[in-house]
Amino acid sequence: MAVTEPAPIAPAAAHEGILRRQSLRESAARTYARSLPIVPVRARGLTIEGADGRRYLDCLSGAGTLALGHNHPVVLEAIKKVLDSGAPLHILDLATPVKDAFTTELFATLPPQLASDARIQFCGPAGTDAVEAAIKLVRTATGRNGVLAFTGAYHGMTSGALDASGGATDVRVTRLPYPHDYRCPFGIGGERGAELAARWTENLLDDPKGGAPAPAGMILEPVQGEGGVIPAPDEWLRRMRRITAARSIPLIADEVQTGVGRTGTFWAVEHSDIVPDVMVMSKAIGGSLPLAVIVYRSELDTWRPGAHAGTFRGNQLAMAAGAATLAYVRENRLADRAATLGARMLARLQGLAAAHSCIGDVRGRGLMIGVELVDPDCTARDALVPPPAPGLAATVQRECLNRGLIVELGGRHGAVVRLLPPLTLTDEQAVAVLDRFADALAAAERSTPRRADSGQSY
Repeated sequence: MAVTEPAPIAPAAAHEGILRRQSLRESAARTYARSLPIVPVRARGLTIEGADGRRYLDCLSGAGTLALGHNHPVVLEAIKKVLDSGAPLHILDLATPVKDAFTTELFATLPPQLASDARIQFCGPAGTDAVEAAIKLVRTATGRNGVLAFTGAYHGMTSGALDASGGATDVRVTRLPYPHDYRCPFGIGGERGAELAARWTENLLDDPKGGAPAPAGMILEPVQGEGGVIPAPDEWLRRMRRITAARSIPLIADEVQTGVGRTGTFWAVEHSDIVPDVMVMSKAIGGSLPLAVIVYRSELDTWRPGAHAGTFRGNQLAMAAGAATLAYVRENRLADRAATLGARMLARLQGLAAAHSCIGDVRGRGLMIGVELVDPDCTARDALVPPPAPGLAATVQRECLNRGLIVELGGRHGAVVRLLPPLTLTDEQAVAVLDRFADALAAAERSTPRRADSGQSY
C-alpha cells in the first residue's frame, strides 16, 4: 500500500494554529502577543515576514533592543565567529577574550569622566536584573535604604525594579514629580513646570519632616519610555545632578531603552552633559541577545565577593553581538543619524497633528518617538488638555498592523503610539512608516464614533 505524503500546511492554517496553541498554553500575562497576533518566521533589518506570508515594517524593534534591526550582517558574523571558534558559550563571570573585547568597546562609548574610573557588574540577562543590581549597589555603598524615583517611571518587572516604577507602593520609595510639558503635574509645563518639579524634590529632601526615608540613590530615565516617551528637560536633569551631588546621593541613570544611539546621542545623558554615578544598560548592548550590566564609579564598589551573583552573566554570544553593535553604531555615527532622521519624522508628525485634533502631542528624541492620542470631543471645562484616548490608540495600532506596520502603545493610559525603528532606518523606509501610520490614523478616526457631548474618551 502506497504511503502518501501529507499535504503541506497552508501558511494561513499554520499561522492560525500556532496562535491558537499559544493562547491555550501561555500565561494570561502575555502582552505583545495580544495586540500583535503575528507569527514571525524570517526577519531582516526593518522587515519581518510572518507565517501568513505577510511582510511587516517593525517599529517596535524588540522594545528598542534591535539597534541595527533584525539579523544585521555584522551581528550574525560576530555570533558565527564565536560559534566557529569553539569558545565556551557559558562562562559565569570568568574572563574571556570575547568578554574583554565587549567591555573595552563599551567603555569606549561612555562619558569620559565615568569611563576613566568605572567598574562594571555583569548582571542577569534582563534590564530589570541590572536595575536590581544598581539599587542593591547604592544601598550597600551608602548604608541607606530609601530610593528616590519618579512618577510614570518604568524600570522592570522584578520586585525592586517594580518598587521604583510608577504605581508602586513600597514605603522605601519616595515618588517625585517628573516634568511633562503636555500633562504637567503643576498645570504649567515648559521651563516653569520643570523648575517647580525640581524645587519639589529639593524641598522634600531638605525638609526634616518631609517623611522621605534616607535615600540610598535616585533612579531616573533620561527619556521615560513606557511612561509615554517623555524626554526629561536638559536643565532639569542638570538640576537633579546638582541636587544629588550636593547631598551625596548616588544618581542612577536607567539607559536600558535610551542607550546605544537611540535618542540621538550614544547615551541619553549626553544631551544634558551630566555624568551619573551609575548607568543601567541592557537591550541594545546585547546586539539582540540577552545581556545586562551596570557601570558605576569605583568608590561605590564596596560589595564583598559574591554579594551579587547569578548564573547567566556570561553569555558569550551576546557579548560578541553586543561588541559588534556598539562598534557599528559608534563607527557609523548612527546616533547622529538618529538625531537627524528623528527630527524629520517628528516634524512630519507635528504636521499631521495640525490636521488631526485627536493627536494631542507629538514628542520624543532621536528615533524614540511618541504620539499621544486624545479625545477631541471632550468639552470638560476644567480640563487643561483633552483626556487620553486609549481606545482610539488601540484602534490605530490594529489599523497599522492591517497595513503591515508594527507599533507599540505606552503611556499612563495606553494612549501613546510609540515608534522605535532601528537606527539603520533609511529615508525611504521612514516615509513608508509615516505614510502607513497616517493612513491607519485616518482609518481609525473614520471607524470610531464621535461623542461630542459626552466628555468621554474614545
